[in-house]
Amino acid sequence: MAKSGYGKRLAGDAEPDTEPDFAHLLPRDAELATFVDHLPDGAAMGHKAIAAAHPRYGQQAVRTSLNRLTDAGHLRWVKEHLTVEDGTMRWVTRTYWSRAPKSPDWWAEFVRERHGRDVTHTYRSGLARADARPEKDPAPTPSAEPSAAHRTLAQLRTADRRMALSEGECKQLEPSAAEWLERGASPQDITRALTEGLPPTVTNPGGFARTRLENKMPPKRQAPAEARARVTRAVMICGDCEEPETSVELVNGICTECYPLAERTGYIPDTFRARPRRAAGSGVVDVTERVAELRRAAGLPTPRDGV
Repeated sequence: MAKSGYGKRLAGDAEPDTEPDFAHLLPRDAELATFVDHLPDGAAMGHKAIAAAHPRYGQQAVRTSLNRLTDAGHLRWVKEHLTVEDGTMRWVTRTYWSRAPKSPDWWAEFVRERHGRDVTHTYRSGLARADARPEKDPAPTPSAEPSAAHRTLAQLRTADRRMALSEGECKQLEPSAAEWLERGASPQDITRALTEGLPPTVTNPGGFARTRLENKMPPKRQAPAEARARVTRAVMICGDCEEPETSVELVNGICTECYPLAERTGYIPDTFRARPRRAAGSGVVDVTERVAELRRAAGLPTPRDGV
């Protein structure tokens, strides 16, 4: 999963149980489209992350296919500027996925409609890098240290010997003392509550402590109100180099510097097309693709296209 504020988001144009149809794509692109379609919301969408999770394709193959899926209208990268009511502002990058291919005009309208959108419930403060890796589990310690609640109860004997608790009583009362701490009380607050105004003799310190912990429990702290956040600006960015549409020209979600590289020369290599090119009416076919089709029909392995 990506860090909060990044990752896959559905464009909202398909029901959750809709069966996707990617027959219009090349075999590898269709396979990766199915893989992406099954990723949960918020999943990391970088080519490195997908390649690490996919059993068949490496980074370059995934990157090429993601560009093709973008060109075909399934993917768009959108950078959104959020303004929060507490005065903070930040940019987040979201990856929007559509099961059905959409036209450039549809995506442009989609991005336009992001302006002013309330994203309070999907906003998280302290956004991290999009490619941040999961933190490693902390190394286990040979023996667990007593909790702050347990230590506070065990040290009552130092504050007043009448409240000396056994180890068993400390363990039984630990959850109640921990609740005090969670509600904002300090260890000193617990000590004062259990030792102030004691009778001359305390015959059952464990029971006495339990009664006071329950009767004097501080109120729960009110959770801070969730700051409202709105999208104050949204721009589409190149799915390859992440340059915004305000500084580069985008064609089907990819800038002209990244794809198609040869738009200016009039020739686009087949590796940058959603489908291999065939000369219409000339009878000329793409030999590599034709050989691959024959090998697939014969049940033979084929080289990975586009690698």
